[in-house]
Amino acid sequence: MIGEDRLRYDPNHYLICTVGLPIISHIDVASSEEPYLGLRLVLDPAVVTSTMVELGFAQQQNDSVKAIAVSKLDSDLLNACLRLLRLPEQYRVLGPLVIREIIYRLLTSEQGHRMRHLATIGGHAHRMVRAVRKLREDFAKPLRIEEVAREIGMSVSGFHAHFKAVTAMSPLQFQKELRLQEARRLMLTESLDAAEAGFQVGYDDASHFSREYKRHFGDPPVRDIQHLRKLTLITEPA
Repeated sequence: MIGEDRLRYDPNHYLICTVGLPIISHIDVASSEEPYLGLRLVLDPAVVTSTMVELGFAQQQNDSVKAIAVSKLDSDLLNACLRLLRLPEQYRVLGPLVIREIIYRLLTSEQGHRMRHLATIGGHAHRMVRAVRKLREDFAKPLRIEEVAREIGMSVSGFHAHFKAVTAMSPLQFQKELRLQEARRLMLTESLDAAEAGFQVGYDDASHFSREYKRHFGDPPVRDIQHLRKLTLITEPA
């Protein structure tokens, strides 16, 4: 889940994300007999770029391509991922070669245009990466759209349009998502109360924070955290 978008994938599909987005994930199917297992691979933009160069791909601008999507997992990509997982002893030598093959498979798939986000060194796609990084670093501070737009060299209207095209959210929605997810983490893992968690992520008004939290997660903070603790068997520290 990201903003209003819902993405679903299973063992026959894979998800790719080219920008650090505030995502909420939910596992539908898992049990002690058949546990949920997943592979998360962080791709080095430099390796993506060099692979593109070797393939003769031009660094086309893909400024309005959404940064996240799900695609069907084909047999060649699956085979490369399995070979990567089966390299415990030879990983240092063979791992980088298999990862490069995975990048090749992705670049030549329907996700190729999205993969170019990772290699873009100019244009609006690169500016959106910088904007996302800045919002993530300063999410607890008041958001001044004009300053961010000026820092990345764009007009306010252009910044809004391209940011939403890439992240599926406006900058303000993006900041709110970051704030609420971090507040939830603080209450769940560090046992902060709602007022303190809200204050730490930038909410001066505890009532406003509670309303925003309930609107986003479906329950007020205390009830939501109690429910999560029961689900995850997390106990409060002594």
